[in-house]
Amino acid sequence: MTYNFADHQSIVNQYIAEIRDAQIQQDRMRFRRNVERIGEMIAYEISKTLPYVSKKVETPLGIADCNVPSSNVVVACILRAALPLYNGFLNVFDQAGSAFISAYRMHHKDGTFEINLQYVTCPDLTDCTLIIVDPMLATGASMDVAIRSLEEYGKPAKRHMATAIASSYGYNYIRRLYPEMHIWMGAMDDELTAKSYIVPGLGDAGDLCFGPKLQE
Repeated sequence: MTYNFADHQSIVNQYIAEIRDAQIQQDRMRFRRNVERIGEMIAYEISKTLPYVSKKVETPLGIADCNVPSSNVVVACILRAALPLYNGFLNVFDQAGSAFISAYRMHHKDGTFEINLQYVTCPDLTDCTLIIVDPMLATGASMDVAIRSLEEYGKPAKRHMATAIASSYGYNYIRRLYPEMHIWMGAMDDELTAKSYIVPGLGDAGDLCFGPKLQE
């Protein structure tokens, strides 16, 4: 299943417009908060797909029958750019487990790059609902490495991938490798630059969230 918020009318379109806007994104706190709000909205939509069970809750005046999620949710964050998106998910799934993946592009002088995976930490993923978040899905290479790095820690009941902006190339790459993956995105762009940045995209999400870095 694929859900593209750009195909629907919702407030998410406003958040996407603001994180793209070169003037608005100069406000680092506002950029992070908009990415966080996108995470909250995607998490809410994913919550509709979860299994639920009936639970009796004692109120001051009686007993209420309530439907609550029965799935164990684990949110996996690709450091560092995904932290605000990840926080948005935890605002909704406040009892979720967490996984952290350190994976980044290591560029070469000829313009090519490879994905450097430094570490993974996560709980048992057996039968959980796994949600892997990253604000940008460009080539799909980092997401592929992240997905594969988690496979040795248990087989989830369902796997979701969430991103603010995807390229059509990255989307098709992940869809081909993982046809069962549920993919959620704020918007999709068709073009990649020679250095594999999304156009029109929004720039470097990590730098916009946390400031420029010395390391490349």
